[in-house]
Amino acid sequence: MRLDAHQHFWKFDPFRYTWMDDSMRVLQNNFLPQDLEKLLKENKFDGCIAVQADQSVEETNFLLQLAEANAFIKGVVGWVDLMDEHIEQTLSKFSTYQKFKGIRHIVQAEPEGFMLQDRFLKGISKLQDFNLTYDILIYPNQLQEAYELVQMFPNQKFVIDHLAKPLIKSNKISNWKADISKFSTHKNVSCKLSGLVTEANWDTWKADDFKPYFDVIFEIFGPKRLLFGSDWPVCLLTASYNQVVTIIENYIGSLALDDQKAIMGANTVEFYNI
Repeated sequence: MRLDAHQHFWKFDPFRYTWMDDSMRVLQNNFLPQDLEKLLKENKFDGCIAVQADQSVEETNFLLQLAEANAFIKGVVGWVDLMDEHIEQTLSKFSTYQKFKGIRHIVQAEPEGFMLQDRFLKGISKLQDFNLTYDILIYPNQLQEAYELVQMFPNQKFVIDHLAKPLIKSNKISNWKADISKFSTHKNVSCKLSGLVTEANWDTWKADDFKPYFDVIFEIFGPKRLLFGSDWPVCLLTASYNQVVTIIENYIGSLALDDQKAIMGANTVEFYNI
């Protein structure tokens, strides 16, 4: 099974998706399952994982409704307030949906120390009881904090989104490499090959820009802990869906066929319990 492990759906609302500023006007539209399905078919994907883009229970419900109505949406990574005192009841309610697979919080927008708050840690501690994963969305300067988090929960499934957004545009790699390398021995942590085109120069990027970062991430995680994700429609800021797929497939083309299949789907099936 070929799966896109990371994409989004939304009905555009400027009061909800406030992060879409004027430089992102291409995103200020509705992006729904019928728009993605044809792209998946063109690239021979069997399905996708829909990931939250707004921190609201309303959007989590919206994504679950889309998943129920569209068989190719194999799972949903939603948002809930992990610091709420009633978190167990909330997780129990959402876990009645078979396609509810995990949680994400937009930590990249939070202050330093957010992930190490007692209430946040308590919320994370409840996820394993419901067989739920956690997507880590951070910037490179938050990698040390994320490392402390995953050390506390060795049996919890984590995945780092977008390689933790390395500074590709400015060609910086050393500090990011040092910090993300710490995750190599933590087998409960995977990483998504996603979101890189928007970290490069939107107007002048080329495929070779990503190779140094891929080289690092493959050395750290290996092909069994890496998941392909398109980050559609956010990728449209600078690249088409097909271009994003081609970047990854060209890089992994020299790997063993089983490793290619793992990255392009099998790892996602295992990670999200599809």
